[in-house]
Amino acid sequence: MTDYSGAHDPSKQMEPAGDRASELLASDDDRERVAEKVRAAVAVGRLDIGDLDDRLSRVYEARTLGELEAAGRGLPDIGPRDALVVDRAPTSRLALGMFGGFDRRGEWVVPSRFTAWSMWGGGRLDLSDARYAEQETVVRAVALFGGTEIIVPDDIEVEVRGFGLFGVFGKRGARKQSRPGAPRVIIKGLALFGGVVTKTRQTGHRPIEK
Repeated sequence: MTDYSGAHDPSKQMEPAGDRASELLASDDDRERVAEKVRAAVAVGRLDIGDLDDRLSRVYEARTLGELEAAGRGLPDIGPRDALVVDRAPTSRLALGMFGGFDRRGEWVVPSRFTAWSMWGGGRLDLSDARYAEQETVVRAVALFGGTEIIVPDDIEVEVRGFGLFGVFGKRGARKQSRPGAPRVIIKGLALFGGVVTKTRQTGHRPIEK
């Protein structure tokens, strides 16, 4: 005989789906997404840097999605240009154009030291959609009887220290005014009978400055 005595007992009703979801175990990817949100909030001044360690500790100690949500509470979602420094392995460390060319662009992770060589050829290094493994990045650009064009977005700090010998090492793209916490890129090297030119691209992918 079927017992229907508990059919309408509130104590035996299923708990809300949201409560069940909050008890699910968090994955490493879940934690890293919230950690990037915390770092981005510090970088743009939404969170005090003194709170960074405490927040990250709570993120990485969180076992469930509910605990992870609490660790990131009050922080906005990451915008496309908020988290430029990421905890991911660099994509590549060298671009070489010898009797030819190279074209490095798109979404990639720039290491703390990157080298671009153009020898009897040309190359284009585009940082518009790049992310950075460190807060400060050094790009060594060498052009021997060739040329390298470096495209930098307008929301990072850029310093150009290169030297042109019978060539041009352009400093037009140098820029030290940027939003707080933005990555810093130092471009240095040599242009010998060639050229290294730095240009700025406005975020939003509008035309490059002429």
